Amino acid sequence: MSFFISDAWAEAAPAAAQGSPLASLIPLIILFAVFYFMLIRPQMKRAKEHRKLISELAKGDEVVTNGGLAGRLTKVGDNFVTMEVAEGVEVKMQKEAVTAVLPKGTLKEA
Repeated sequence: MSFFISDAWAEAAPAAAQGSPLASLIPLIILFAVFYFMLIRPQMKRAKEHRKLISELAKGDEVVTNGGLAGRLTKVGDNFVTMEVAEGVEVKMQKEAVTAVLPKGTLKEA
């Protein structure tokens, strides 16, 4: 049976052929830099802008929620807001659900 399989003899690679350890880290560093500038940093910027928007909410602002509901704020608390979506119809929701503040008079046009 051994005449079908040839014997393989492995030789040890010389130590000089492996290269420097820094050269193997450079692609990893480049990959991290790309992820930081393309994904992490823009996400942090959006989160900071959203926190600022939430902190500046005031009664009477016309807003849109992350579910697409548009209305005027009637009460603003620490964690919750009450939004009038139609005449006499109010909805209480978390502040974080607000995604955008609309220009004044936008809801009158619709």
